[in-house]
Amino acid sequence: MHRFNVLVFGSLVVPCFLFAAESPQPDTQRPRKPEDFQAIFKLLDKDGDEKVTKAEAGDAKWFSRIDRNSDGEITRKELNLLISLLAARDNGGLDGGFAVPGGATADPGEPLRQGPKVLRASDRGVGRLIPDARFKDIKGKSGKLSDFKSAPALVIAYTSTSCPLTKKYAPTLARLEKEFGAKGVKFLFVNPTASDTRASINTANKDNNLLGRYVHDREGKLTAALGAETITEMFVLDAARTLVFRGAVDDQYGFGYSLDAPRHNYLKDAITAVLANQSPNVAATDAPGCVLDVKPATALTENITYHNRISRLIQHNCLECHRTGGVAPFSLETYDDVKSHAAMMRRQVERGVMPPWFAAPGKENEPSHWANDRSLATAERRDLLAWLASDKPPGNSADAPLPRKFSSEWTIGEPDAVFQLPQPVNIKAEGTMRYEFVTVETSFPEDRWVNAYEIIPTAREVVHHVIVMVHAVGTNPSERQEGSEGYWAAYVPGNSSRVLPPDFGKKLPAGATISFQIHYTPNGKATQDQMRLGVKFAKQPPQYFVHVLALPKTDINIPPGVANHIEIAEKRVPYNLNLTALMAHTHLRGKAFKYEITYPDGRNETLLDIPKYDFNWQLRYEYAETKRIPAGSVMKITAIYDNSADNPANPDPAKNVRWGNQTFDEMMIGYFECYTSTARLASRNEAHTEP
Repeated sequence: MHRFNVLVFGSLVVPCFLFAAESPQPDTQRPRKPEDFQAIFKLLDKDGDEKVTKAEAGDAKWFSRIDRNSDGEITRKELNLLISLLAARDNGGLDGGFAVPGGATADPGEPLRQGPKVLRASDRGVGRLIPDARFKDIKGKSGKLSDFKSAPALVIAYTSTSCPLTKKYAPTLARLEKEFGAKGVKFLFVNPTASDTRASINTANKDNNLLGRYVHDREGKLTAALGAETITEMFVLDAARTLVFRGAVDDQYGFGYSLDAPRHNYLKDAITAVLANQSPNVAATDAPGCVLDVKPATALTENITYHNRISRLIQHNCLECHRTGGVAPFSLETYDDVKSHAAMMRRQVERGVMPPWFAAPGKENEPSHWANDRSLATAERRDLLAWLASDKPPGNSADAPLPRKFSSEWTIGEPDAVFQLPQPVNIKAEGTMRYEFVTVETSFPEDRWVNAYEIIPTAREVVHHVIVMVHAVGTNPSERQEGSEGYWAAYVPGNSSRVLPPDFGKKLPAGATISFQIHYTPNGKATQDQMRLGVKFAKQPPQYFVHVLALPKTDINIPPGVANHIEIAEKRVPYNLNLTALMAHTHLRGKAFKYEITYPDGRNETLLDIPKYDFNWQLRYEYAETKRIPAGSVMKITAIYDNSADNPANPDPAKNVRWGNQTFDEMMIGYFECYTSTARLASRNEAHTEP
């Protein structure tokens, strides 16, 4: 006999066959499920030492295939690895499967095939003023970067006639130059390879029809000023010489591979964003190619002024919220604004509260693996604090960046559909408010795929966060339980929209109901809010289905007065996961949160550590590269709660706190954003449960 259990891991319903603890006979019954293997192991382990020797196994032929290190005994670790590999083989992985065939062990070190990786923009100098470097082109004409200030954008494209990857990209650069040259964009080609000949350069320019000025930077002066690292690296500057993008052309070519067409057009997307007065979605990548042996010019820190450095730091890190009409309490748009609030800025930066980013830092000198890492780079923090502690020199206004422009409406562009709360919600002036739960009906007769969404409150200043769910026909939105499912969309200040990559989408089922769970925070003035959700539809069904899974612990029990109460939840991952983002959720007593994973081979890894969790910032931590989690891994979340009187946000230190929807109760949820092949979901008939 066996029983059928349903594991709800977010929005996907996964059937798990759990066999009763019978005693299967190893010689007559072939094991099928984890419980079978565990029962057999227990049966054979006659001395109970958690090991099965060859003698205990009766010299069975299968022994050597499980005894992976050939030490004459099978441990629980080896057994669990076998179970996970078989599970991955049998379910194929919802993404098409990435388990290593035959149980081989993949080398976790640097792969032989390498394409561009998304990097934290601040680590790559994005947002800095580029020096007005001088150069002489191959025609003997002198120039400097400010010569291009009348152009809406300048692309400094590294190239060579001898680097194989660079030669492959020459036709792509020629096409981009032709396309964007018609819009006023200028290209400056820089060849740092001293051994390339004038004849080879002239031939390459003629063959590829490169029209921009060409610099043979034999001495590396221009290259040092830019800090270029490879001969495939691209730099995009705006008209004020602010670096807005640095990285690869695209991902069509790399070390050890070539594609028929690129999947990500980094350079093209960056130029397009600059022309639209927007920041690129991806502002920095590495650029696999021939490595340059050039020592970058030392960054100057003695002459830091507002116009040449600090204004750009604030634009890049602060103005999303600290601007007229933003959610922050004051504006930092002008020099006078910044000078007036300098003491408070210095205090918050020193405390690590601003910019809001609470993930523990990674290893020193290693790039952040978070695509949306808001923390200041070491040099940025040093320069900002030094200027704030000085007499705050304004500097030369000629060095000022272009004003940053913000859309008064939709940053994703005009939506294809807008869903607004049916009635305004009244927000009182003082105190606290319970969560509001409002639903909106849709009327589409067919399923739709959404590749971009944005949530816009009409009173941003009182909206703390929003969780949006989508409920299929036949389900009751009022019966939803937060934590038992993932979410469809989310809003926090400074993070209100999402544009998915090409071929990715979120499902909006036919006739679905959309629910908004809204946390309002009164700010001293009574007002109303009637927020909207705007969506843009994919033109065709995407290749990948984006969904959010939830690992909750609903039986939390936090004693009164305890300052460091620990709760832990674990779940074995039933199928391969393509993990793209994490978001932790507790309420006012939440103090710290950690995601950990134990892989089938026994390796342990911390996925996300939030040593100082802040309920005021429900941040989503987005991976720069997909994190692959194989079936059979064990996911673990740990939350620490402060239910003591020393917690100033604690609603009631004398209360024994349990799970509940309101902020005076508590929750513990680990959210996991993933993607899955839509074809595989359809074949398994699992897409219908998308929340």
